[in-house]
Amino acid sequence: MKLKKSFLYALRHSLPIFAGFIPLGLAYGVLMQNAGYNALWTGATCIFLLAGSLQFLMISFFTSSVSLITVAVMALLVNSRHIFYGISFIEKFRSFGPWKYYLIYTLSDENYSLHCSAKIEEDMDEKWTFIFTATFILLYWTIPSVLGSLIGSLIPFDMTGVDFALTALFVTILLDQMKGAASRIPAAIAVVSSAICLLIFGPGNFILPSLIITVAALTVLRRYIVPEKEDT
Repeated sequence: MKLKKSFLYALRHSLPIFAGFIPLGLAYGVLMQNAGYNALWTGATCIFLLAGSLQFLMISFFTSSVSLITVAVMALLVNSRHIFYGISFIEKFRSFGPWKYYLIYTLSDENYSLHCSAKIEEDMDEKWTFIFTATFILLYWTIPSVLGSLIGSLIPFDMTGVDFALTALFVTILLDQMKGAASRIPAAIAVVSSAICLLIFGPGNFILPSLIITVAALTVLRRYIVPEKEDT
């Protein structure tokens, strides 16, 4: 019963992500196909990389003479935010046994947001809720991407601005989390930090310093953000 409830909750909780992944996945599949890589390669990159923004960037790496060192540095810079994601789940994932490796591997932006906002009820299994959620996100990204690779060459598709769907998806997730949040201070700090870092470092380099500033500010202001538990 717990397993079924966890499965259904993970499906409902993650399904809105699918809507944002459909145009992005199709676009990625079309780009891979146009770059000379078939559906098998597209599916493999989705499963083994599982990093949407990096995957789009990797297409240009595949089609040009880029050194492995450059690829490694760019991958680190683009996905450095995942370091901060993982820190907040160290203890929780550790209690999930061998499944911790799978959950660590699949801790994408979307999974991080869904894990943070998950409301685990007594008749649900937390570990399997996280596992099902991570698996759904993996499938949501892989299936449209492979489909786009298979049929992309047959569809005249103007991809101008399609990557904005990912930004819109994150905004939707943020607004949804803010509705049930005890405090909106973290969101305000993140917005201000991002805006300042964007002006200072530019659109290509603002994410990491913004994350550092946000985490530092939240650490300092933690007592004002997290309500203290009353003694019972």
